[in-house]
Amino acid sequence: MELFDNMPETALRWHREGKGAALATVTQTWGSAPRRVGSQLAISGEGEIAGSVSGGCVEGAVVAEALDAIEAGKPVMLEYGVSDGDAFAVGLACGGTIRILVEPVGSVMREPVLTALVDARTARKPVAYVTGPDGRALVRDGFEARFRMDRSGFEEDGKTFVAIHNPPLRLIIVGAVHIAQALVPMARIAGYDPLLIDPRESFASEARFPGETLVHDWPDEGVRAFGLDTRTALVLLTHDPKLDDPALEQALGSEVFYIGALGSTRTHAKRLERLTAKGFSDDQLARIHGPIGLDIGASGPTEIAVAILAEMTRVLRQGA
Repeated sequence: MELFDNMPETALRWHREGKGAALATVTQTWGSAPRRVGSQLAISGEGEIAGSVSGGCVEGAVVAEALDAIEAGKPVMLEYGVSDGDAFAVGLACGGTIRILVEPVGSVMREPVLTALVDARTARKPVAYVTGPDGRALVRDGFEARFRMDRSGFEEDGKTFVAIHNPPLRLIIVGAVHIAQALVPMARIAGYDPLLIDPRESFASEARFPGETLVHDWPDEGVRAFGLDTRTALVLLTHDPKLDDPALEQALGSEVFYIGALGSTRTHAKRLERLTAKGFSDDQLARIHGPIGLDIGASGPTEIAVAILAEMTRVLRQGA
């Protein structure tokens, strides 16, 4: 899975190659819009493009405006109405209006700021690129709701635009069991990059999980190597304390946004007893969702996977 829609990285590369570059960002939409607020198109001074700000309806016009903006060294705010006919051609039911901010790299979006943005994205650090009357800056705090909802947009003053750059979502699954076979494709559809950890090679096999990333390390080693951050969910499916508990111990000391563990209420109570004996606090243990998944009366691996993904989504968007 691609880790990023890499428009900032592409624009920075073109700028450093001496071609000139601009970033076009969707700042507002009305009606039916093929791309959400925050979507970006990178344009080089030679007319190369990467990404999109619509389904192809306005890209040609944006490129022309961006080339002028690169030459002039000034930003420009564009507004386009998309007709019903053009919208239908790109798969939308009706037309709408979009506003697009075009910022030349170097003269407007300064190279140090863009470099810092690219570095933060590479390091999987959530960051907001803020454009407003006071200039342009990268901000890590103060936009908790926007980070949680992946929601770029204008602030209440109508002048300050906040572009959210969140790391891609990741899902670590410990236990390559039947539920995992259903959960992995569902998670991919929902935008997660999954990793399966199971030292039992007969479970975590290419035949059972074709094309997936499989790790046969002990779970605590696997999660440490993969990394645990605010955009990572951990799901434990083995029922085996020898496998689940080491990964749990790593996760409870991290900032993962979701921890879920399979097992009955009795199994979960015993799990909490073991972890309490190892010194974990009540607040830490309260982070574990067990029994895992929303209570929707799920029956069978596929429905349990639905319940798990639904609970992950609720925690991601609404908090624990």
